[in-house]
Amino acid sequence: MELHRTDCRILWGSPLPPTHSGVADYAVELLPALADCAGVRVLEPPDWNPPDHWPASLEMVPGDTPPLKDEVVLLHLGNNPHHLWLLPRLRSDSCVVVLHDAVLHHLLVESTSNSTGIGPSLETELVLAHGSAGASLARARNAGHHGRLDPFLFPARRAFLGKARAVVVHSDWAANLLAREFPELTVGMVALTVADPQPVDREASCAALGIDPEETVLMHLGFLSQEKGLEEILTGVAAAARTGIDLRFVVVGEGRGEALMKRVAEDLGLGDRVQVTGWLAPEIFAKIPAAADLGVVLRTPSAGETSAAALRFLACGVPVAMGGGRQFLELPEAAAPRLTPGPSAAADLARLLGKVCDGGESARKLAAREVYEASHRPETVAAQLIDFLTGRLARN
Repeated sequence: MELHRTDCRILWGSPLPPTHSGVADYAVELLPALADCAGVRVLEPPDWNPPDHWPASLEMVPGDTPPLKDEVVLLHLGNNPHHLWLLPRLRSDSCVVVLHDAVLHHLLVESTSNSTGIGPSLETELVLAHGSAGASLARARNAGHHGRLDPFLFPARRAFLGKARAVVVHSDWAANLLAREFPELTVGMVALTVADPQPVDREASCAALGIDPEETVLMHLGFLSQEKGLEEILTGVAAAARTGIDLRFVVVGEGRGEALMKRVAEDLGLGDRVQVTGWLAPEIFAKIPAAADLGVVLRTPSAGETSAAALRFLACGVPVAMGGGRQFLELPEAAAPRLTPGPSAAADLARLLGKVCDGGESARKLAAREVYEASHRPETVAAQLIDFLTGRLARN
């Protein structure tokens, strides 16, 4: 897509590399394309040191820089502490929030914590977001009681979005959710993006991982936890392996929790079929999904995030098996075959791996790349974002 220079001016705030964050990766992959068609200044996060090969074309400014009169303040929020430094601007600026997670419970807890435990403002913020139920939850937390599903039942969006001028999300599901919760708020849907890794070479990516390209490779990007389907995925891999498939499961990401995963794998008799790479440099990471025959993204419960991991597989021409979260269902089934949420996901995954091994899924590789090229290239997404900021937002 050809980008045209506009008069739009943006003051961008987000985590940036070298922070190991999906939003930081998103920022550096979208910003050069955005700067080609708009005036963009980028706020430096606290104690930030630019990584090697940082784009010289980006105008960096100190983190406390105020916006110019005609600048849109574009703040990116995710559900982790990397975004804490941006929160004061939510109260002082009429900003546009790019919401990367529909659940912000963890961010709220972090923002109201201090050295003595949960800070006194947690109850105030939870009441703002969830009324009397929020007050009860805060009192329970202060007494040391909380449950695994609390963040999903109490997503705390109103604690952060109440003063926003507008919100940008990455799925129609999230846009509809926010439109119901904040009917007075301007909400825009702009597709998620990752950088184009082309050209890719499966044999080269396999060699980088020490994998025989004749093996059937299932891959997961990022730390694999219980919420991301650890047991279901490993059970599916074990079931497929028992049918005689020469199969390897590769987890690309940092090794936090690796011991638990290895223990579950051993219990399932997977032995050395499971490989964990640890963190990979961005220039390697972008092309590594090409080594896979099938990617997998499975999250239950879901925080409403739209998966950059899924897009990285599609960009490399690799289909990706996805859990049935509502936002995930917006990707075409031809490129993103479905896994039923819950225990039956293991059986679905085993069946898919059998089809991949038999060569019955080759059409999905073409569909995967077509989905990426149609909607998720940085140039396409930059144009969508500019259209929203200069069109619908400007009119409201």
